[in-house]
Amino acid sequence: MKLKIALPIAIFSAGLMGCAPAPIGLWSLAWIALAPLWVVTVKTRSRKPAILWGIVYHGFALHWITGLHPLMWLGIPWIASVAVVAFAWTFITGWGALCVGLWAWGVRTLKAPMLRILIGVALWCGLETVRQWSALDWTSLAYTQSPANLIILHLGRISGTLTVTAAIVLVNGLLAEAWLAKEKRLYGIAIASFLGLHLIGFGLYQSEIVQNPEAKLTAGIVQGNVPTRVKLFAEGLKKALDGYSSGYRTLSDQKADFVVTPEGALPFLWQGQNLKNSVNQAIADKKTLALIGTFFPEGTRYTQSLIAIDQGNTIARYNKIKLVPLGEYMPFEEVLGRLSPIESSMSPGDFNQDFQTPLGRIAIGICFDSAFSEVFRRQVAKGAQFLITASNLDPYSTVLMAQHEAHDVIRAIETDRWAVRVTNTGYSGIVDPHGRVQWRSHPNQYAVHADTIYRQQTQTLYVKWGDWLTPTLLGASVTLLFFVGRNQR
Repeated sequence: MKLKIALPIAIFSAGLMGCAPAPIGLWSLAWIALAPLWVVTVKTRSRKPAILWGIVYHGFALHWITGLHPLMWLGIPWIASVAVVAFAWTFITGWGALCVGLWAWGVRTLKAPMLRILIGVALWCGLETVRQWSALDWTSLAYTQSPANLIILHLGRISGTLTVTAAIVLVNGLLAEAWLAKEKRLYGIAIASFLGLHLIGFGLYQSEIVQNPEAKLTAGIVQGNVPTRVKLFAEGLKKALDGYSSGYRTLSDQKADFVVTPEGALPFLWQGQNLKNSVNQAIADKKTLALIGTFFPEGTRYTQSLIAIDQGNTIARYNKIKLVPLGEYMPFEEVLGRLSPIESSMSPGDFNQDFQTPLGRIAIGICFDSAFSEVFRRQVAKGAQFLITASNLDPYSTVLMAQHEAHDVIRAIETDRWAVRVTNTGYSGIVDPHGRVQWRSHPNQYAVHADTIYRQQTQTLYVKWGDWLTPTLLGASVTLLFFVGRNQR
């Protein structure tokens, strides 16, 4: 096959995959969209179609990044703002495209169809694992199924998100090899695999959610709807303080067990409860457990934090682990300058944090953390009984809001926990352990909401053992390659 034919096929294939994630949500396309790329990779033995596929898929899925522009309110000229946003979009898209290119390099020269399928699945999962270890990841194949295909997402309870990714790559690989070999039997295996995997997911989906009255809690959410480019100045800060103090008082009067505010709700360095403002005064008056998004001093730098205040004392603190490049720390800072809304780059939190409250342990994530399974798995493995994610999501569109919610749906399912989502501009919400959204806020509106959740004690296989599937697949691939190579010699 010539490249001039293969490249348009790769673009079409990536376009199909790009329509699968939220908010478009055509999840079924993901189960066939990779197959054309697989075919042209084998036919051409070239990485170029795969790299182009990665650029189109990741670039389209991440186009919401352009909402970061304009940045003139930070004192950045218009042309520099465009350049910064273009760099961010290009960099994260290029990172995804590089991984797809490496995958193609690994499978293009293999001759045995079943060997290509095994190594194709293992290598794709291995590269997604590397992206999870890095500072940047968002567009896992698994998130193409969220929140529309909750049944298949339950495979995540077995070995995490990459179980879903492996299932998608497997079915696509079988379809591609059936096409290449003109083998009807492989089409049958592909269809049987698709149905069988969904049957397993359906079985897990049928598990009962334990709702013990003693584990019942009323969660309070305040969606402040104060744009970042406003809240850093006097008028916006006053709006934030008034909105969060009023919302806190309302939810306290409704007998909420705790009240959560979004990431950076109080956009100043936290100096304890002695700081005179309306939020601290409301907490002192009502004494309901408050979880406040703010900044915390950390040596010469700062952390993006969620703090728990009980009876006038700060009793717990979670520091955001996965910081956002350009917004919270600056890669190549000497060249690009500093864009963080505070005066110094932030410090990331570590993976061994413990958020202990009078209500029990809580697994916390702040904004970008939601895309990284391990952040939550470790906390749940240590006894966290429900999840809370606090996010800003401004100035981005509802595309990001939907995709961020999709990540939290996956986190709730794979850990078997209720999830409380609180954001600045939307979507805030409540997600049950089967990934069903029980309540969702309207975007770009002030909202105060109380809802019921339950503390859970269960531990899924994924929570107990982590991602054991990927190393198993990689180990099997290496072993098989060794024996194939020895037989050929």
